[in-house]
Amino acid sequence: MHEPTARIWKKVGCFYALTMLFSGVFNAFVLHAGKMDAGNLLYVTGAMWSPALAAFATKKLFGESIRDMPWALGRSKYVWLGYLIPIGYAVPVYAAVWLTGLGGFADAEFVRKTAETFAFPSLPPALTLALFVVLTATLGLVGKTSRALGEEIGWRGFLVPELSKVVGFTGISLISGAMWAVYHFPVLIFADYNAGTPVWFGLGCFTIGVIAESFIYAWLTLRSGSLWPAALLHGSHNLWVQSILTPLTRDTGPTEYIIDEFGFGLVITTAIAAFICWRRRGELTLPLGAARS
Repeated sequence: MHEPTARIWKKVGCFYALTMLFSGVFNAFVLHAGKMDAGNLLYVTGAMWSPALAAFATKKLFGESIRDMPWALGRSKYVWLGYLIPIGYAVPVYAAVWLTGLGGFADAEFVRKTAETFAFPSLPPALTLALFVVLTATLGLVGKTSRALGEEIGWRGFLVPELSKVVGFTGISLISGAMWAVYHFPVLIFADYNAGTPVWFGLGCFTIGVIAESFIYAWLTLRSGSLWPAALLHGSHNLWVQSILTPLTRDTGPTEYIIDEFGFGLVITTAIAAFICWRRRGELTLPLGAARS
């Protein structure tokens, strides 16, 4: 049965209002402390699970079942893509920074602290760094993805399927991306969710980057018919950028303006990936869940 367009937009509006309301409660604690890791990351976890709570509440308010959301795992290759894509767009940025001197690679002090943290102080530096990357890139994925899942249940599990009923791929990506970016603004502007660039610069790079990434997330969700690849993508992005590549990079002056989510490097590479997804939009069947011809 055809669902009225007005009803779909009402659901989208309700979902976003509830997301901002729920996340605002947790963000208030973060802003009060002035730092993202306040409360042992429990406040951030609450904010990241707010889109999921908003999606569940919206489904309930509109008399729909959460079982209608794209919970099925789908084909494993899309789950693997979710993990690998961030490596593909992030590693080249950091490699270029290290090779050109725009940022330094891990120095002796970083190696010493890492060896101390992981309790292998007698290992050679190269092996210390290798173990750091391997352990973080595998076991570290659990914590990152468990928080990212809360966002992705909302953004890609609820919002993308709803938008796919009323707009095309470009509209889905732009609208969901803009909503996703604005959701981060309070902590980006008023807390320490920034790698060190001026607010105006970091805000601009972050916003453009998130909207570009939304093309990737939307394509992966619509192509796989599942929210799980996006959850892995989000977890992998946060893992590689925040926990591996940025910590491995030493600031040499211009570094902060290039790396991380607040520099222009990832804006360039995610925009390229977004364009590839946009060019392949013909492979998608809208709305999500519709039978392929």
